[in-house]
Amino acid sequence: MDRYQFLILLAGLLFSMGFLGTVLRRNLLVVMMSLEIMLNAVILSFVTFAVRGGTIEGAAMAFFIYAAGACEIALAMAIAVILVKRRASLDMDAYRELKG
Repeated sequence: MDRYQFLILLAGLLFSMGFLGTVLRRNLLVVMMSLEIMLNAVILSFVTFAVRGGTIEGAAMAFFIYAAGACEIALAMAIAVILVKRRASLDMDAYRELKG
């Protein structure tokens, strides 16, 4: 197994762990961290394919994904703080009636 296969396997494992954390956990912060793990797995695969192909596009895409991820987590944390102040709970089931 060469290093590219190892990195793709690692990205797949990270994505699977993030997906399981998103599906199985009910804590709002744990779900947000799991989503970030999934995002980092995608970035790892982009960079791995870019290095293997000898191009810069994957690294450039990783930079833009990090920028979008930083904006996403800033908004998500602000929304989470507002929700926790209103409900005093991090449990996802407390927010079921917010569907719409």
